[in-house]
Amino acid sequence: MRIDNIRLAPGESEKKLLDIAARRLHGAAYVRILRKSLDARDKREIRWIYSIEADRKPVADSAPSYPQVRKQPRSVVVVGSGPAGLFCALRLLAGGIAPVVVERGGTVEERAAQNAAFFAGGRLDEDCNVQFGEGGAGTFSDGKLNTQTKDPRNREVLETFVRFGAPEEVAYLNKPHIGSDKLRGVLTSIRSHILQNGGKMLFHTRFEEILSDDRGVCGVSVRDLKSGTRYELQASEVVLAIGHSSRDTFAALHRSGFAMEARPFAVGARIEHLQKKIDAAQYGEAAALLPPADYKLVARRGERTAFTFCMCPGGVVIPAASEEGGVVTNGMSDYARGGANANSALLVSVGLQDFYRGNVLDGVVFQRDLERAAFRAAGGTYAAPVQRAEDFSARRVSGRFGEVLPTYAAGTAFCDLNVLLPEAVSETMREALAELDGKLHGFAAPDALLTGVETRFSSPVRILRGENLESVSMRGVYPCGEGCGYSGGITSSAADGIRVAEAICAKYMQ
Repeated sequence: MRIDNIRLAPGESEKKLLDIAARRLHGAAYVRILRKSLDARDKREIRWIYSIEADRKPVADSAPSYPQVRKQPRSVVVVGSGPAGLFCALRLLAGGIAPVVVERGGTVEERAAQNAAFFAGGRLDEDCNVQFGEGGAGTFSDGKLNTQTKDPRNREVLETFVRFGAPEEVAYLNKPHIGSDKLRGVLTSIRSHILQNGGKMLFHTRFEEILSDDRGVCGVSVRDLKSGTRYELQASEVVLAIGHSSRDTFAALHRSGFAMEARPFAVGARIEHLQKKIDAAQYGEAAALLPPADYKLVARRGERTAFTFCMCPGGVVIPAASEEGGVVTNGMSDYARGGANANSALLVSVGLQDFYRGNVLDGVVFQRDLERAAFRAAGGTYAAPVQRAEDFSARRVSGRFGEVLPTYAAGTAFCDLNVLLPEAVSETMREALAELDGKLHGFAAPDALLTGVETRFSSPVRILRGENLESVSMRGVYPCGEGCGYSGGITSSAADGIRVAEAICAKYMQ
């Protein structure tokens, strides 16, 4: 029996769900939560809203079964171990195909150690960092799994995360998140599953070139970054799950003649507030009984849109560079979201008219120029330019911090972000601050802190594919996920990986 629209007050025990189910079934009941969301529209009556499945006996979860391929491909190589690549590999395994996953970065354990050293002032590794390595860029974020896409595969993505160790609530929360700390354990479980079931994962191995013959793709050329050795892997199918920061890979594919197009994206800065003030603005007096609050805000200013993205309650702003000589910011939080500050990206849409000059990689140049300008402004280091919101609006360099202290670990430098960002972007941000403050009280507080620059919102290119999901340029190559322009965020990227794996398996069912 399904029971919808059960309303519990903040702090009210979920044991009440059992009582409700027992009354409906006229006896002892077992309950499985199907959906849980927070209705905070009226701060005087904030309620958790539940949908549950009730039965007189426990409901056993069963792993989905998939038809097995009838014949084996020569080999399937998956380039990239972000959400798209990993979920593609998992789905291939479930269908009876053991893939080879090629990843330029290291394992999640190696990435964590490398990032910690870089955050503390050490050397940037251009192949193993916040952007590259096991789990992709989402590993060092908030692990948010909510998405605006309606793909039915999204449910499979959430249940798969739970299967490999994510909290059970991920499967039913309206806004699920894993947290960067718990996500690392999930990734090691996925890796073990792939290896134990015949797949391979080649870390510190950088993809360099697609190999082809008269039938289409026949393999890839890769380089072992530990030894420097270049060698070839045979493949009848290659999945390009390369991530939105694989600029050298974009360039290599462009030189090889792969059809691609420039895409609009967004740039801006991170904005930090005290989490307790966000909680109070969102929840009022009920804040102490509720988890750290989030927000999602939009302001339309003429032809441009300013919006918040990747909001991290109780999180930190992190150095996210993947190229020497550039400063990039991102946000990260652990499962508990227990930090003093909230942060999110405050971005402004950038269209082709802002950067496109005839080369499909002009967006990459635009992003890189901003990152290098930030690096120079911070004294030629990976420290980040920062500015109080009041000073940003007044177009003056800050001389002090207020109540919001920076969480960016690699150091900060007071700069005027108006000078670093394109005028159209900074002007839109300044105008949007006041409007967004009207939607969330305190958003434009004088001491709110802006940290720049945020440039990796999405891929600046799309590698074109047809209805069969294969590249329009070469048979057997499958552009996939966020880096190739077909998703945005962990869940939709994972779903696209599943979609591509389904297409490959379907070829070998005949």
